[in-house]
Amino acid sequence: MSDISRGIPLPLVKTNQAFIVLSVLLTWITSQYWILALPLAAGLTGLLFGYNPVIKLAATFLRKEKSSYLLEDRDQQQFNQSIAVFCLTAGLISFIASWTIAAYIFTTLVAVAATVAILGFCIGCFIHYHWKMYSYRRKLRNQ
Repeated sequence: MSDISRGIPLPLVKTNQAFIVLSVLLTWITSQYWILALPLAAGLTGLLFGYNPVIKLAATFLRKEKSSYLLEDRDQQQFNQSIAVFCLTAGLISFIASWTIAAYIFTTLVAVAATVAILGFCIGCFIHYHWKMYSYRRKLRNQ
């Protein structure tokens, strides 16, 4: 984790993950694929402008100071959000193109990753860590 000013309170991260899961489930239940555009738009604005409306709205419900919550690393969350945005984009495009199997694969990937993260294991964090280790080892070999 980085310094407190850059950390994101865990309840806000979990709220964003729950929003993704609920959006995917609603998309599957209703067959209204446009619902995927909601977490996609929130994720994109978070990545591009540093403003995720889901997290900002949820922050109004925090009762304690930001520093009193377990904080998640902002850079790590940006990495995770980029994976979610990729899967949501691929899922939405696949639904629009009537590529049903691909749509369900991508939306299942993002829903499972977000659900598992809510339960305590961050797949994106695992990937990010191993990517950083791979890059570090490669850098050491090339010196």
